[in-house]
Amino acid sequence: MRLSGITGRLGFRLGALLSIAILPIGMISIIQTLHLSREAERSTQIALQGRTAEAAAGERALLQSAIGTADALGASILTLIKDPAQCSEAMRQYVQRSAIYLYAGFTSVEGMNVCSSTGHAIDVRTSPHYQAFMRDPGTLITATERGMATGERVVIVSQPLYQNGTLLGYVALSLSQDLLRSTHAMTYWAKSAHILMFNAQGQALSGDLGPQDDPAAILPEGQTLASLVGRENSSFSGRSNSGENRVFSVVPVVPNLVFALGSWSPQVTGIVGLSISRFAAILFPLALWAVSLAVAYFAVYRLVLRHVRELRGQMRRFALGDRSVAPPVLTAAPGEIRDVSETFHNMARILIREEAAMEEAVSEKTVLLKEVHHRVKNNLQLIASIINMQSRVIDDTDAKRVLRSVQDRVASLATIYKNLYQAEHLDSVEADRLIRDIIGQMSTASLLNDMSVEMTTDLEPLTLLPDQAVPLTLLTTEAFTNALKYTGTANGGRAWVKVMLRREPDGAAVLTIENSLGQPLSHVEGTGLGSQLIEAFAMQLDTEAHVETTDSVYRLEVRFMPQGADRTHEEPQRSVVLTSAARAGARH
Repeated sequence: MRLSGITGRLGFRLGALLSIAILPIGMISIIQTLHLSREAERSTQIALQGRTAEAAAGERALLQSAIGTADALGASILTLIKDPAQCSEAMRQYVQRSAIYLYAGFTSVEGMNVCSSTGHAIDVRTSPHYQAFMRDPGTLITATERGMATGERVVIVSQPLYQNGTLLGYVALSLSQDLLRSTHAMTYWAKSAHILMFNAQGQALSGDLGPQDDPAAILPEGQTLASLVGRENSSFSGRSNSGENRVFSVVPVVPNLVFALGSWSPQVTGIVGLSISRFAAILFPLALWAVSLAVAYFAVYRLVLRHVRELRGQMRRFALGDRSVAPPVLTAAPGEIRDVSETFHNMARILIREEAAMEEAVSEKTVLLKEVHHRVKNNLQLIASIINMQSRVIDDTDAKRVLRSVQDRVASLATIYKNLYQAEHLDSVEADRLIRDIIGQMSTASLLNDMSVEMTTDLEPLTLLPDQAVPLTLLTTEAFTNALKYTGTANGGRAWVKVMLRREPDGAAVLTIENSLGQPLSHVEGTGLGSQLIEAFAMQLDTEAHVETTDSVYRLEVRFMPQGADRTHEEPQRSVVLTSAARAGARH
């Protein structure tokens, strides 16, 4: 590769120029690194708390299990307290089944161990554990060199036992100190570490107790176990009573009851290496500054951002519809950005060509679809004309009325297709305009002026999908036909018909058709076909037609939720379902 090709790459230019802008950052990095070095020492000390807690995890599990077991045994003891022999037998069987506990029993507030796994009563009033419990009744964990029931070195865990709010005594369990010590999780990083468990009273329970069971040698100089209770969840450095430099950590094992003291060698904890790492940490920002100092200004602002902003502007203009020509290629940009610009240029050319082809195809399909709607409208009008010609040669009045009804329905369908091919958008129909055309057509065909019927319409603008516009129009045709058929007046006045279409605040559309009645509906006979069709068309709108009648007014109302033409998915096609019979009481 030629030298000019290497120097023209963005990576080379960034590597050569970034060091100019990195100097302030390098100075800040040095300051921050010194601060982080000090924080690292603190973080190391905090990490010791986790190590101490991990080393004491086994003892924690045993002690917490003992507290829970004492609670569970309390319920059994309450049921057996009146039978000490049976109670003692139950405790003895539990200890035998358990591989953890050496003793289990109940001690009353009088100091008598009447329910014990040993099988005999014991007077424990001289026991330090009993005395400590009576001073502060509650959960208590202590250690003893010789248990009164077991005669071994044990840790005693007790829970108070109440009945109806009265303190009866406590349930106690004994664990071997050797068992607790054997659970220490000491791993490779725990070399020369010492772990000591102690309770809230400052009594050592288990762990590295030292010669003659005296833990004083591993304690911090000038500190006692009781004073360490107040320093839980802390780590600190200091000298031990044996004169060693150590790092100490205190963590709770059982909250407010048992704590663990960890004593660690500074070499194991890594604190010794922090001083060396501070010097190396200062050298690293300096090395970074020496390598990258010259890049920021020219590389970021001159080589990258200028061209990226230009490319972003081209993409934004293209996305907003500027498709006259493909965006030019950024020939002065670095190689990587120039490749992106060429890719976008080629993509834009392809999209412009494809969109033009798609628009032409859509335009052709739109013309064809409108032509189909136009031909369907012409065919329906031809059928209506044939029906009209046929009705003229028939003398039977009922036959003419049936043919007129069929002609009106066919003419309504023709009007629908007329509106479809005349509409600007084929996926939406102005329902108010469509209903107005159909009513006007039917009013003319029915010679309203000769019938002296007052016609009133109040139609608010409503745009629907063809799936809803067709059944709504056919429903209106049937309802309006019935209204014309049965309209009249009882007092000799002028008959009237009202058609209303409105939108409600919740978005629903309501179609209402009212007509005056010349006689009660009970005196009017009908076939019920109109009601069946109205009910079927209402079902296609996912609703029902509601009818209200008085002696002088008939009112039909259909309320439905319009499906806008801007829907994001195709609605499933609904099949036309006609009911087998008109609703009860229907006259139309």
